[in-house]
Amino acid sequence: MESLGDVLKQWSGGQRMQARADQLREELMDDPLIVKLRSSYTELSDAVLRRNLNLLYQYRNEHRSCTHCPGLDRCPNALEGHYTMLAAEERGAGGEVGLVDRKVPCRKLLARRHEQQLRSRVRSFYMDEAAQAGGYSADEILEKDLERAKAVGKLMQYIDLTRREGLQRRGLYLAGKFGTGKTYLMGYMLSELAKAGYSGVIVYMPEFVEDLKSMFQEPHRIRETIELMKETDLLVFDDIGAENLNPWVRDHVLGTILNYRMNRKPTFYTSNQDLDVLERHFSFTSKDGDELHKGQRLMDRVRPFVDYVLVGGTNKRGAD
Repeated sequence: MESLGDVLKQWSGGQRMQARADQLREELMDDPLIVKLRSSYTELSDAVLRRNLNLLYQYRNEHRSCTHCPGLDRCPNALEGHYTMLAAEERGAGGEVGLVDRKVPCRKLLARRHEQQLRSRVRSFYMDEAAQAGGYSADEILEKDLERAKAVGKLMQYIDLTRREGLQRRGLYLAGKFGTGKTYLMGYMLSELAKAGYSGVIVYMPEFVEDLKSMFQEPHRIRETIELMKETDLLVFDDIGAENLNPWVRDHVLGTILNYRMNRKPTFYTSNQDLDVLERHFSFTSKDGDELHKGQRLMDRVRPFVDYVLVGGTNKRGAD
């Protein structure tokens, strides 16, 4: 943003420049914003105001920019997303009153910071970042498919219960056909509860399990990942049952996480399979074949700690 001095430099010297300076000063002092400032701080002398013409000019212009805001990314003010506020303040031993300025964040910047803060509370692993960036709509949750209305009702009740009573120990198990919006519902829940201050992690299981196998030689990364999932307020395992499981992931990763969280913090799941099919999935690995007791042991950390919710509806993947 140009200063008053920059404007005056565009004029040639002598009487013409002085006349232009007097005109600009007069226009500035007659501006309603400056008139209001002077009426609020009657102790400000004309001499002080004359010494701070550049500050008054910036103050006036930044408020004009905010009135016709072109958006944060095109903010013309000296400090992006901020505007200048002026006040009178005593300075020095003599008690002279001077003009002081401070930068105030605008509403759009505050809204962006709030959104970023909410997003920082929810971490995702191997999820569609573009879909998450689009946000979540309560109208879409409720109206897009009436066949899932019962499931949506239970989700809304859970969100409301957590807001009223605090973090629950039980989670939800959303089961249903491919593409019925189970992941979207879980993302909506995390987004809404982030507003209440809760942290969340959502993990796409098929890719997560494959990545864990590649981390086998990096135990510190595995420990960090497990600790994050143990400690987050809300943990969602998305598309569980679709992963290519091995005994190590089942017993030492999933088992460790779920053993810690049960009776402490809620864990959530989305799946195309019901709980009985999931137990059979946990009981068989490509390496060791059937291990029914190990599958049952893991399910003992899932089944008693979730409410089963069937999500009806049609496949929405690729729909407008």
